Amino acid sequence: MTSEPRAPFGPGTEPASDETVHCWSLDDLQGLDFDPFLHDRLRDGRATRVQLPFGEGSAWLMASYAHVKAATTDPRFSRAELVGRTVTSSSPHAIASQQASLNYADPPRLNDMRRVVARAFTGKSMHKLRPAAQRTADGLLDAMERHGSPADLVEHLHGPFPLAAVADLLGMDQDMRKDMTSWANLIMTPGPAPERSSDARMTVRECVVDLLARRREEPRDDLAGVLAAASDAGEITEPEAVSLATAILVSGAHAVRNNSANMVYALLTHPRQLERLRAEPELIPQAVDELLRYIPHRSGVGLPRIATQDVEIAGVVVRAGEAVYSSYLAANRDPEAFPEPDALDFDRGPIAHMAFGNGPHHCVGSMLARMESEIILATLLDRYPTLALAVPPERIEWQTGGLIRGPKALPVSW
Repeated sequence: MTSEPRAPFGPGTEPASDETVHCWSLDDLQGLDFDPFLHDRLRDGRATRVQLPFGEGSAWLMASYAHVKAATTDPRFSRAELVGRTVTSSSPHAIASQQASLNYADPPRLNDMRRVVARAFTGKSMHKLRPAAQRTADGLLDAMERHGSPADLVEHLHGPFPLAAVADLLGMDQDMRKDMTSWANLIMTPGPAPERSSDARMTVRECVVDLLARRREEPRDDLAGVLAAASDAGEITEPEAVSLATAILVSGAHAVRNNSANMVYALLTHPRQLERLRAEPELIPQAVDELLRYIPHRSGVGLPRIATQDVEIAGVVVRAGEAVYSSYLAANRDPEAFPEPDALDFDRGPIAHMAFGNGPHHCVGSMLARMESEIILATLLDRYPTLALAVPPERIEWQTGGLIRGPKALPVSW
């Protein structure tokens, strides 16, 4: 990582002559090491300009909790204005369709799409899904035990379990689930293999189109059924229905795979906290939220927003047309919001972390992700009182070039 003035810049992104542009290379980090670049940005106390590995120009980066909260709720910063623009980015191409995506929408259209999806993400639907999810976890761990100790938790649990849960939510038939986890991982690891990532995205999209067509022929009370019915009723367009289902499927299969593995790794390398949860399993929901705050669940940042007018924020003036990134990772480690933020502390109580984002784009699947994480931790702690890493922590291999961090494998013994 370097920090140096750079030129030229694209339209609307030219820094003042005395401004520094920080080149954020998004280096792959080991374990749950927190990016020192973000620690530095928190110490800056103001927004800073950054240039990411792909795209053009520079962008503002918000790091503190207060600044991230302000930027992600200010209607003068638009996701819709991203469509058709090339900005500095952590990915060589857009992961989601720009034309019909929740991620590239602003209120009120964003609200319309979220209302449709929310019909499948209710407390009642999660309660209905939980027994099936528990049976899936139990069956996967039964198979792992037949394999014998040691075994790879990513292969036996963290990979297949999140896919099964989100596929059950969508109502995806078993014949459509083959290789879906691999495709999701390719889509979310665009840096090393952009062409394979694009091909995987098209394959998943074709599966979703097929699923929605099946649901019109055989209506069911699942997310695919909700989306198909909403599209037929004109509440959302067919491309929006496809985009929503694709985004939920891919992020659900990939993000929870990595974040849940990160959680287990964190516990297995924090023995005091692990024993605390064994003794007080009722703390697991609270512990899940603290783990979500603590683990560096991304590599860099997600999508930016574009200023639609000049905005004074975070000690700078963001000019109309400039891109603004908000780091949820940095916000979750802001000492102003979380005392001793680099400590894993299950006594923080209810915390307003930003692991699922903030504002109008807060993750619609957060309820499902929490449920899956709770099931994983509770089941592992109950079944395996001597669960431990089967190799020293420094020998764990971590994914490279991905948008979401996580171990390639998590070998454990019990």
